[in-house]
Amino acid sequence: MSAISVQTKKFGDLDSILEASDSGLLLVHDGNNVKTITVGNFKQDLRDLISDLSGNIAANNAGAHNAIYRGKSLGTEVTAEQYASIVAGTFEDMYIGDYWTISTSVTVGGTTTVRDINYRIAAFDYFLHCGDTETTAHHVVIVPDTSLYNAQMNTSNATTGGYMGSAMYTANLTPAKNAIKTAFGASHILSHRVYLTNAVTNGYASGGAWADSDIELMCEHMVYGNGVFSPVSTGSVVPANYRVEKSQLPLFALEPSRITNRENWWLRDVISAAAFANVLASGNASSNNASYSGGVRPAFSIS
Repeated sequence: MSAISVQTKKFGDLDSILEASDSGLLLVHDGNNVKTITVGNFKQDLRDLISDLSGNIAANNAGAHNAIYRGKSLGTEVTAEQYASIVAGTFEDMYIGDYWTISTSVTVGGTTTVRDINYRIAAFDYFLHCGDTETTAHHVVIVPDTSLYNAQMNTSNATTGGYMGSAMYTANLTPAKNAIKTAFGASHILSHRVYLTNAVTNGYASGGAWADSDIELMCEHMVYGNGVFSPVSTGSVVPANYRVEKSQLPLFALEPSRITNRENWWLRDVISAAAFANVLASGNASSNNASYSGGVRPAFSIS
């Protein structure tokens, strides 16, 4: 009969236990007595424990998955199985900070650039039940790690017409929309209803309207959780800051460093008669004149 290897390890030696042969034996103290179990059985018990814990802590729903930052690569495309779990609202094996790295072709002004972009999960079901027409589809909100290109909000330093009246909304966002729809497939980009500004009076948003939205610049609330620079009510003047995006994206709440990517990039909030909000490369919440050419880093949802 061959000798049986008996191994005595401390939990600090967990790595070496997991690397040990399944046929080996471990001496385990259960608080009362010392018992002998095989390494293989110990590994299975450990796997079962982890499975039970993850099942209880991270149920397959938006609420649980919005609360966990993981940051794992999910590959170079969204798989059919992943889309199926998104549609079902279970979001299996997807967590905040996870990302797909997808080769993205962007054409701006006749010049095409192709590069790999990390598209990172920012929220689950963020827009669910919102809109003048209710959003009912389960979805994942995506934010690219980097700006896709630089563009102006307007050709002059004016915010007349708000975000909906800007050159960014009417033309300069189009290359991003085309690139993202090609990268993910247009049928998987969720169209939903949001409230956007369309009028400015004395430097504050004075009007707005419900609109269909698929790929949009983010607003201050999505990034910071509040309106840092957006004008607020004076008691007599109430800005038209109505929005369904009224809470911070979990991506930025759980990992604030994801806000700052060392680029200056636009937000869509009207700040003054001349400026829109933006995020500076230094990490500052800020604003800039509308004619500045800043980064286009839009958010969108897949379903």
